[in-house]
Amino acid sequence: METFFSAIHQLNTLEWELIQVQAGESIFRPGDEADCVYFIVEGIVKISALNADQKEVTKGIYGKGDLFGEQAITGDDLRIDWAIALQETTLHVLSARNLLELLHGRKEQTMLLMKLIADRRTYIEQRLESLVFRDSRSRVIECIVQMISQKGQHIGYEWVLYNPISHQEIANLTATSRQTVTTTLNDLRYAKILIFNRKRFLVRDLNKLIAEIKS
Repeated sequence: METFFSAIHQLNTLEWELIQVQAGESIFRPGDEADCVYFIVEGIVKISALNADQKEVTKGIYGKGDLFGEQAITGDDLRIDWAIALQETTLHVLSARNLLELLHGRKEQTMLLMKLIADRRTYIEQRLESLVFRDSRSRVIECIVQMISQKGQHIGYEWVLYNPISHQEIANLTATSRQTVTTTLNDLRYAKILIFNRKRFLVRDLNKLIAEIKS
């Protein structure tokens, strides 16, 4: 299925800026002007915020082909989140004004953008429901299923996800501890459902993995 990034990248009227960001480097911070959007060419970016207790809450982790910073085109003047590169990352940067001018009169690209924003809102709502209704182990497994579904490659009966995020980042996404994540992954490996290392997650049977999620 065509993504919003691929749809607009084909248009030669855009004035792209290409930037490189090192691992751990901030792309924007709360209070920065929200005047552009970002597309990930390579790498991984974390979007986070501080909760009422001043603890970091991971709102989303995005990879190749994803857009972030979309608040620049939804009416916000200033950033409220942090965007941090989790590894060396290459980004296309496009001014919000240029993007909005581009979308004028282009129904297909506008619909793809609306779908992207709607899907992201649905994802956030599902995460909130998971935090309320699922136990910590199920939240970790559900997070893995979502990552595989969004970024994994289907190879025969198996699914592989290259360059997965760290155990700590999974813990941040699921409001669990790093120990819980590690224990859950080791249990899945013992059950021969998942093989993992720092470079990849290999799911032997996605249906069995989904069945591990408790309602």
